[in-house]
Amino acid sequence: MRKLRNAAVLLLLAFTAPAQASPEAEAVTCKGADMLAELGASDPTALEKVRQQAAALENTKALLWKVEKSGIAPSYLFGTMHLSDSRITTLSPAVEDALAQSKSLALEVGDLSPDALAAAITTSGADLVYTDGTNLAQKLSKEEFDKVKAVVTASGMPAESAGMLKPWLVGTLLAVSDCERRQVASGTKVLDMQLADKAQAAGIPVTGLETLNQQLAALSSVPENEQIQMLRVSLKNADRTDDLLETMLQLYLKRDMGAAMPFQYWLADQMGVPASAFASFEKSLLVDRNMRMKTAAAPLLDKGGAFIAVGALHLPGKTGLVALLREAGYTVTAVE
Repeated sequence: MRKLRNAAVLLLLAFTAPAQASPEAEAVTCKGADMLAELGASDPTALEKVRQQAAALENTKALLWKVEKSGIAPSYLFGTMHLSDSRITTLSPAVEDALAQSKSLALEVGDLSPDALAAAITTSGADLVYTDGTNLAQKLSKEEFDKVKAVVTASGMPAESAGMLKPWLVGTLLAVSDCERRQVASGTKVLDMQLADKAQAAGIPVTGLETLNQQLAALSSVPENEQIQMLRVSLKNADRTDDLLETMLQLYLKRDMGAAMPFQYWLADQMGVPASAFASFEKSLLVDRNMRMKTAAAPLLDKGGAFIAVGALHLPGKTGLVALLREAGYTVTAVE
């Protein structure tokens, strides 16, 4: 139990330390290369395969959707990215207007304060760290584990804690570049939190569609062998985190999020990891959570004037929120 509490403290430091940065910290602009543009130049056939897979996915060409039902004021569904880049956080007039008209804002999680994060980590420790004596070093090559220790250290935790962390958590740390950490350290908030600030300033109540504990449980529920395979893909591309983020950012700006998962499949294929390795991840993190978020959003939508803001990957596909809301009897129309 003491080991679990210590791990919780370390993780809390890793996730909240940027928000405690010194006032002298300066805002920075992150920049990377678009890896899909590179792929188009180096392997047009591979890019075409990614594009074909993306084209087969429904509801991918918009981020802002109007949600309507007869006799109820319209609501909006908005896809976000959990980043602080100004190209994302600078909202379009349509999004600004939709939020200003709203009576409520619902994010994936309504409270991401240090206190809420600390409580979730304390109560969900077994989802975050090994508690049975297992060490992540046993699951990876020495070269791979050395990279794990490097990213753990960069995240503000001691290198010796690396072996305790579940593979999904290391993958999450890898998904945030050093540049993005510095950006947040400068005081710039990610898009979701900026939306919350705008809503609160306008007197619009902010709520969450799920809890942090539910999110952590969903991540942890992915079978370990799949977590390891996905982590290996992330470690292989650890030196290109800025480029990976830029690639996703460009897809977001171009309203082309349908290519996000096919691109991940291509990265995995370069290491001989099949797309099937992502099956449980997609079910736990997208399919199951989409259903939970749809259920939680329904009372807000039925009151009218709701602004639902969740990660953009929760919108597309047959099991995405756009399709689920239509199945529930709402008219959902792309705005932009």
